[in-house]
Amino acid sequence: MAPDSFKGTFSAPQVAAAVAAGLRSAGREAIELPVADGGEGTMDVLLATLAGERRTATVADPLGRPIEAEYALLPDGSGLVEMARASGLTLVAETERDAWAADTRGTGELIAAAAGAGAERVIVTVGGSATTDGGAGALAALDEAGVEVELEVVCDVSTPFEQAPRIFGPQKGADARMVGRLERRLEKLASGWPRDPRGEPMTGCAGGLSGGLWAARGARLVPGAAYVLDAVGFDELMRAAAFVVTGEGSLDEQSLQDKVVGELATRCRQSGVACHAVVGRSSLDPFEERIIDLASVTEATTLAELEEAGRALVAVVAGER
Repeated sequence: MAPDSFKGTFSAPQVAAAVAAGLRSAGREAIELPVADGGEGTMDVLLATLAGERRTATVADPLGRPIEAEYALLPDGSGLVEMARASGLTLVAETERDAWAADTRGTGELIAAAAGAGAERVIVTVGGSATTDGGAGALAALDEAGVEVELEVVCDVSTPFEQAPRIFGPQKGADARMVGRLERRLEKLASGWPRDPRGEPMTGCAGGLSGGLWAARGARLVPGAAYVLDAVGFDELMRAAAFVVTGEGSLDEQSLQDKVVGELATRCRQSGVACHAVVGRSSLDPFEERIIDLASVTEATTLAELEEAGRALVAVVAGER
């Protein structure tokens, strides 16, 4: 059982536990392997496999208020920062959302905290942000702290820098006029850095944070879904399984491109292992379901329904033989 989170509803471990309970109650063995794509919840997924020491630091939230946020130190000496812990959309009430004012300073402060604790390399997972500041806040915090550290950015989408306001701004409270202002702000930032992030894949993650770190700090950008699946040893477990069950809150067009469910289903197809999906809702048509090559898609919106979906899958799998 290898699901992503049902964003805003259930964490990936909760989904995995519920569906696995259903599979077991129907007589099947089940391995719980929560996954993520670089967005919210990625740190918990990675720490479940990589171990590491959780630490906290007082940093700024997206609107500059002090909060306690976690980061981690890994056994290999790297630091691990999930930007959503400091600059995430869930930290701002819907009535407080301000796409112009929200910034990533707190994420920069978390990176600085990890470096101050001894990390010479920091892995930054990006996604689920309240921000569209192109990483300006994070870069300012790093400059003020005098931090020089190797950065690897785990990206949840392939969107280029200049498209971040149009694609993600509305969910952060930006109307059409504000989207235009945000686009102009990112254009100005891009023109002033050593490297130009415009047109580069994955530079638009977290409102351009990934692009700012790439352009101004030489960060290495990596696709989140593939990174996480490799880190948790998915391929080995998948090849030893009779079938795989994945899931996410919304199965849609984006699932075919950037998200962990699409990457996971592709790996299953290439290895000849059936992949079933249990999702909060699906907007894919039958043709798109065939593209992603899912053996079945089941909708479930409560933990009880997730468990029942697991039980029902046993009969579905038996009928495919």
